[in-house]
Parts: sequence; C-alpha cells; structure tokens
Amino acid sequence: MTDMTMIQAINSALDVMMTRDDTITVMGEDVGYFGGVFRATAGLQDKYGTSRVFDTPISECGIIGVAIGMGAYGLRPVPEIQFADYIYPALDQLVSEAARLRYRSAGEFTAPITVRSPFGGGIFGGQTHSQSPEGIFTHCSGLKTVIPSTPYDAKGLLIAAIEDNDPVLFFEPKRLYNGPFHGHYDRPAKGWAGHADADVPEGYYRIDLGKARVVREGADLTILTYGTMVHVVATTLDEMDGAPQADLIDLRSLIPLDIETIEASVKKTGRCLIVHEATRTSGFGAELAALVQERCFGHLEAPVLRVTGFDTPYPHALEWAYFPGPVRISQALRQIMKD
Repeated sequence: MTDMTMIQAINSALDVMMTRDDTITVMGEDVGYFGGVFRATAGLQDKYGTSRVFDTPISECGIIGVAIGMGAYGLRPVPEIQFADYIYPALDQLVSEAARLRYRSAGEFTAPITVRSPFGGGIFGGQTHSQSPEGIFTHCSGLKTVIPSTPYDAKGLLIAAIEDNDPVLFFEPKRLYNGPFHGHYDRPAKGWAGHADADVPEGYYRIDLGKARVVREGADLTILTYGTMVHVVATTLDEMDGAPQADLIDLRSLIPLDIETIEASVKKTGRCLIVHEATRTSGFGAELAALVQERCFGHLEAPVLRVTGFDTPYPHALEWAYFPGPVRISQALRQIMKD
C-alpha cells in the first residue's frame, strides 16, 4: 500500500492497465509530453511510447470520434477531455455513436472507451472550467457514468471502467485531486470521509461499477451524494451541533446505480437528503428523488430534500455561495429532521 493523492491513483491505474493490456491507449490534449494539465498522465508517454500515449488536436469531437473507431476495431482507448466543460462538442459522438454502437450492430461492435475528465468547481475556474454535466449523460441509454471520491476508489473504479466493454464517462472531481477538499473555511477536511488515509495498493485491483459505498451508518436519515460532496457532507456532520446520525452513501456510480443499497437505507431511516454540486433543475438528484419516492413512499416520514448548485451559469467571484456547503446542508438537515 502507498499513500497516494487522487491524481497519483489515477496515474497508477493507467500504468497498471497499460502494462497488463497493450490494446489500451491514452489520448487527449497535452496528455503526452506534458503529462496532462493536472499531471494525471505524467510519465506514461516516456514509458509506453508515442503510439500508445499521444497528444491530439484541440478537437473534442475528433478525440471521441477517433476513440470510438479505435474501440470498434479492437483497441481500448482512454481519451481525456481536458475539462468536462469542453465535452459538449463531442456530445453527438458520445450519445449518437458510442452509446448506440452495441445496440445498432446487434452486438457485433462495441465501444469499450473510458472518457476521463476533470469536473466540478472549487478551484476558481469560472464558468467554463467548473461545470458538472454528469446528469446529461445519465439520461442517455448505453453510457455509464462514474464519479470517485477517494484515491482508493478512483484507481479501482477506473480499472473497472477500462475493462468494461461499454463506454464509460469517468468524471474526476478536480477539487479532490491533491487531497481532501479544502472548504469555505480554507482548511482541509478530516481525512477521506470514511477512509482513514489515502493508502492505495500499487498493483491491480478493481471496484465493480454499480456498487455504492456506505461511508458511515446512522438511523436518523439517509444522505445520497457523490464526488466532492461526500467530504463536504461528512465534514458538516462532524461539525454541526446536534447533527443527526446519518447513513452517508457515496453512490460512486450513477449509471449503473446501486438502487438496492439506497432502498434498504431509506426504508430503515425514513428520511432522505440528496446533495450534489450540479445545477438543481434536471440534475441527477431529481432522478434519485423520484426513485426513492417510487420505492420507499410508505416508509418516508418527511419529503425528500435536495441541496444542489443553483440554476445559473457557474459564477467565479461567488463560487462559494454557489457551491453547496456546510451552511446550506445544515439548514436542510434541520428542516428534514423537523418534518
């Protein structure tokens, strides 16, 4: 076991898989010589050569289009979109081509591609470097959407995503890249929310997609979240006066979703709070709320509540007002426990 940041864990996952499988290639803007804007691919081109780790033109539709073709003909590409905000030019390739390839070819072709991309705010990136577009892709049948919250999960989930024969969107919370989140109060969180440290095995291991992680257990309510918000919620519970005892569930994988873990928890607690950074309207929290209502209505003792980003472009100067934080989460906790 080695103490790793999330960036190092992602790099390790790529290294392990490229050693095991010579069909795996890494491609994207500045991923080769420079090692990626966040250094996630540092050293890989030196080790595996320019035919397996290579820079691309600044063309997201081209990156994904080429990756789909490579995947259909036997390779296992791992393209990087430098920021999730840049993924929209590739939307047609992802939604109309990658997601449909297995279905439209009756299984003759697949698109075993894993699209890595930093997402979310917390680094003052402004409106074009801070978006959380995961909900768009969960709407599209044929795509899988995965979001880690710890170095250990990042490596294990990325390995599982690369091994998957269908296209996976692997969104990496950039606010967590170099350690537990640094919050509104300019200090680090207390560890990795349920992991005592960031120990990560150096070799191969995988975490199956579609399996949530119960970060902590409690009988008062269920909190559903993922990515950076796992640590924001955990810190809020640690520091809130009179905080309820909560089942804190890190979804890890949005599609496929571990609905069994969610349902069992909500039926136990009778209350459900959903927290995510993305825009509120049509965010993934709306789908979670509908699923909880459909499956657990008879057990609910209060309405399902959401704490989310606002329905505005991501602000730069007011980032910490936009970002769900301890104040808004505490208010929601008090409200749901009163109902």
